[in-house]
Order: sequence, then C-alpha cells, then structure tokens
Amino acid sequence: MEYLIPLLIVILVAIVVILVFRRKHNATINELDNKKQQIQHKPILEEMTKVKQLNMNGQTEEMFERWRNLWNEVMDHDIPEVDSLLFDTEEFVDKMRFGKASKTEQDIRDRLHKAEQKMNSILEELHNLIGSEEKNRIEMEQIQEQYRSARKNVLAHQYSFGEALPALEKELESFQPEMAEYNELTSKGNYMSAREVVMRLREKGDQLFPKLHDIPTLFSEVSTKIPATLHELRSGKNEMESQGYFLDHLEISHKLDAMESELVQLKQQIAELTVGPVKRRVEEMKDELESFYDLLEKEVKAKAYVDHHHLAIAERLDHTKQQTLTAQEEANYVRQSYHLTDEQLAIPVKCLEKLATAESKMTLIQTRLSEERSAYSSLEEELRELDQLTGEQDEIQSEFHNRLKNLRIDENTARAKIVELKRTLHVKERSLQKANLPGVPEEIDARFEEADENIFVVEQNLQEVPLNMTTVDTNMKKAEGAVQEAVAKADEMLENALLVERIIQYGNRYRTTNTAVNVKLLEAEHAFRQKRYSKALEEAGIAVEQAEPGALKKIQKMMKEQQWNH
Repeated sequence: MEYLIPLLIVILVAIVVILVFRRKHNATINELDNKKQQIQHKPILEEMTKVKQLNMNGQTEEMFERWRNLWNEVMDHDIPEVDSLLFDTEEFVDKMRFGKASKTEQDIRDRLHKAEQKMNSILEELHNLIGSEEKNRIEMEQIQEQYRSARKNVLAHQYSFGEALPALEKELESFQPEMAEYNELTSKGNYMSAREVVMRLREKGDQLFPKLHDIPTLFSEVSTKIPATLHELRSGKNEMESQGYFLDHLEISHKLDAMESELVQLKQQIAELTVGPVKRRVEEMKDELESFYDLLEKEVKAKAYVDHHHLAIAERLDHTKQQTLTAQEEANYVRQSYHLTDEQLAIPVKCLEKLATAESKMTLIQTRLSEERSAYSSLEEELRELDQLTGEQDEIQSEFHNRLKNLRIDENTARAKIVELKRTLHVKERSLQKANLPGVPEEIDARFEEADENIFVVEQNLQEVPLNMTTVDTNMKKAEGAVQEAVAKADEMLENALLVERIIQYGNRYRTTNTAVNVKLLEAEHAFRQKRYSKALEEAGIAVEQAEPGALKKIQKMMKEQQWNH
C-alpha cells in the first residue's frame, strides 16, 4: 500500500495534465478553424462583381485578373494546406504529441495571416478603384460645370477682363487636353491614372476660377475708379490752393504721380493673372486715397477755425495782458498796506513774460496768414496752444486779483473775530463770577490769561503796517484754540462743582447712619472749599457709592433731565 497510493497519485496528476493540454489544443484548433472560415467567407467575389460594371480595359482589367489569381491562390492552395495541417494537429493531440501540435498550430497561424493579408489587399485595392471612379465622376462633373461657367463668363464679358483676357483664354484652353486625357483614360479603364488628371484639374481650377471673379473688379479699380479718384483729388487740391490753402507739406501731387505710375504696373500684373498681390495693393491704395481726403478735410476745418478764432484769440490775449498790468499796479498799491511775499509779487511779472512771448507768436501767425505760405492745420495747432496759454494766464491773474481784493475782507473778518473772542472770554468770566463758588483754580486763571495774551498778539499784528495777513491768520488760529480751551476747562469746572454739590446733598441722608460716608463727605467739602473741584468730586462719588451702589449714575441722570427741562 505504501507504494500503491503515491503511484495512483502520479497517475491521476498525469491524466489531469493530459486532459488540460488536450482541452487547450482543441480550443486552439477550433479558433484556427473559425479564422480559416472567416477568410473563406470574405465577400471577395461579390465585390469583384461590382468592378465588372466599369470599363474592363487597361488598368481595371489588369487589376481584376491579378485579384482573381490571388483569390484562386488562397482558395485553391492556401486554404487546403491549412485544412491538412489542422487534421495533422488533431492527430498529434490524440497521440499526445503536444510539442509537435504547438509547432503546427503556429505554422497554421502564419499561413492564415498571409492569406488574410492577400484577401485584405484585394478588398482595399478594389475599394480604391471603385472609389476613384466615383470620385472622378463627381469631381469631374463639378470641374466641367465650373469650366463651362467660366468660359461663358469670359465670352460674355470680354471687355471687363481687359488686358487679362488673352492669358485667361489661354488658361481655359489648357483645360481641354487634360479633360480629353481624362476621358480617354476612363474609357480605357485606367481609373487610377484618371484620378491624377482630376487632381491636377481641380488644383488648376482652384487657382483660376476665383480670379475670374476678382479680375473684373480689380481691372475696374485700376483702370477707372482709382484714376477717377486721383483726378478728383488733383482737382480738389488745385481748387483749394487757388482759394489760398497751402498744401505743399502734404506732398499729395508727388504721391498721386507715384500712384499713377504704379497703376500701369498693376495692370500688367493683372494681365499676367498675378491677382493676389494686386488685390492687396489696391486695398492699400484705397486706404491711402481716403487718408488724402481726410488731410484735405482737416485743412478745410483748420481754415474755418483760424478764420473764426484768430482775431478773438488775439483780443483775448491783449485783454489778459491789460488785466495783468492792472493787477501788477494794484499789487504795488496794496503792498503799501499789506505785506506781500516775493512769490506773490512775482506772479504778474511771470504772467507778463509769458504773455509777451505769446504776443510774439501771435504776430508771427498773423504774418504767415497774410503771406498764405503756411498750412492751416499748423496755424490751428499754434492758435490752440496760444488760446490755452492765454486761458491759463488769465486764470492765474484773476486768482491773484481776487487774492488782493480779499486782503481787506480778511482783515475786517479778523477784527470782527477778535471782538467775538474777547466777548466769549468776558461772558465766561462773568459766569464764573456768578457761580457762587469758593474761587477759580489757578489752572483756569492761567488758561484765561493765555487766551488774553494770544488775543493781544493778534491785535498787535493788526496794528502793523504793512499788514501781514499770513501772520494774522497763523496767530488767529492760536488765539481761537486758546479761547476754546479756556472755555472748555471753565465749563468742565462748573459742571464738576455743580455735580459735587448735588452729590453732597444726596449723601447727607446717610451721614447719621454711616460714619464712613460722613468722613468721605467731609473730605469732599474740604477739597471743595480749597477750589479742588475734581478732588471733591472723586471723594463725594466714593462716599455715595459706598452707601448706595449706582447712586452716582442716578444723580448724573437727574441733572441731565433737569438741564433738558430748562
């Protein structure tokens, strides 16, 4: 038993391995047989039947015979050999010669692959031939229609093609031999060669037929329209020059002469059917001619501006100069009473210098106008610059004049403001005296003394001759600040003193029952009598807050309500 069981296991393993290999090879044999049947059933004969509808001559006949021979080779030789090899493979598998079977299977694959390539090449060439015939027929019909239309167009409108007519006729005539060649090749069944002819004709047509559309337009442009525009521009230019316009700077005549010479070259290019460059140049010429019209129109508009504005600008320039001279005289007078800085005194001087330069330019412009040797566009530009300069100087001198005029107003305003500041201080001092307080703290007295001193400084500034309003304005701001600060401090002191009185009155109800409150209130009263109102407010506030938290805010709220009611 020891040896029997391992032997049985080995036998079972061997049987399994053999079964696996047999199954694998049988599957491969079935696969190869299916592949063979697919090749056999390719619709070669059906497709070859379609070719018989074509002219079975020349290339077509040769190709058909080659395809038939190739198909016969596959069906009569290759496939039978594959059948034989498949039979051999089955025998090898049955005899368990699996190595031999594998080699034979690979041989079958190679043979089937070559057979399939032969079949596919037949189908591909066949489809190319049939497709070429169909494409040739469709495209040739289009080319012939375009050719007939082009021929008819040329014959019906010969004049519109001008010098290009002979070249066009020659190009159209060149289509005839190739069309004849196409027909001959097609009739002989040489469809592939005919395809090459169609491609050449189509390329030639793509180049020629669009030119038949462009040439009449271009010929009209270079022969009629552009020359007419050139003549119109010359006439317009001459007429404008007779009316006094100076146009030499535009060099229009020179440019028009160059264009006329170029038109001869463009006509020659059209005659040679060189349409693309001519088309681009014609568009450029039209743009250039349009720019000439724009330049002439600009001169017309410039003349209108110069004629309408040059006298007015000259008058404004003179008026501004006179106003500036007046401002200068006024400054010399005002400086006797008021201090003017060197910068301020220089304003009318600089204005007069610039206006003098402007006057020189205006004189030159008027001279050039009388001589009629300058372009109006240039004169317009110079006049606009002068007008702008005059406006700027007029604004500067007007602002300077208003500044001088306002000096007296500013002085009166300053004097009135000093009176108002002194009154404000006096009113506040009286309110302090009527407040029935132990006295005014030294800090408040110092604030009022400082405010009085600042007011005195401004009063002294206002007595100076010449009066320096810049210094007055600077010291006035200091005086206003000092007065505002003194009044604010006084109001704060009065408010604190009144609040201390109210808090002490409110806290009196706790004096008999709360010793600590009584002590704090006594300290507050002592500070109050010493004119230390902030200290008194602090002590009194602490006292009532100890006795009744929130009492301070309550008292402040009651005071505000009373103030609102009053």
